[in-house]
Amino acid sequence: MEPKSWNINLEEMMEAGVHFGHQARKWNPKMAPYIFTERKGIHIINLTQTARFLSEACNSVANAASKGKQFSIIGTKYQAADLTASAAMKARCHYVNKKWLGGMLTNWSTIEKRLQKLRDLENKEKTGGFDRLPKKEAAILKGQLAQLQKYLGGIEYMTSLPDVVIIVDQQEESIAIKECITLNIPTICLVDTDCDPDLTDIPIPANDDARASIRWISNKSTSAICEGRNSYMKD
Repeated sequence: MEPKSWNINLEEMMEAGVHFGHQARKWNPKMAPYIFTERKGIHIINLTQTARFLSEACNSVANAASKGKQFSIIGTKYQAADLTASAAMKARCHYVNKKWLGGMLTNWSTIEKRLQKLRDLENKEKTGGFDRLPKKEAAILKGQLAQLQKYLGGIEYMTSLPDVVIIVDQQEESIAIKECITLNIPTICLVDTDCDPDLTDIPIPANDDARASIRWISNKSTSAICEGRNSYMKD
């Protein structure tokens, strides 16, 4: 797909608080190129840089989606959990929004078995299989189903490793990032002023704590995925 501007508006980013970084004393010096200034002990992110990298990320995901590539969105911190799920469902992506279980990518064969168990238990519940079991056994299986749905529900229909992983919080999802690096899976990640931009393929300098900021960035990236998917469907 041809590169686009994606209607990235600096005033809208200001209103969403995308420019607010962390306390200056907690900064990562590698983020220096993306910081505009310091105000009252808080680093202010350079939104021109944010716009540049967000545009690059949108072009990248739109291009990948236009080729039928699959995405996973990861955001497990409480500010991002519901936003991650809604963004992923909008763009028909897989997602993890409760807890990253170590080995979700690097130990995919084991995760596949758990996903199969999840589907089997859901099928048993739908067909009344639990009702035919002793109460204690049914309760145990229902508990297992609830746990599997909680942690794996967002990737239930993922049949292979994702082609691209989008991450909301680098610090929170450090294990996921390490797994992506190990498997050479490209990543796009929001990086606040305490992050290491070198750990991700496309870093998007942005406030990763405020819901409005997370929502604004997510909306842009998922809209780009949707546009790419529409192009893929037409072809």
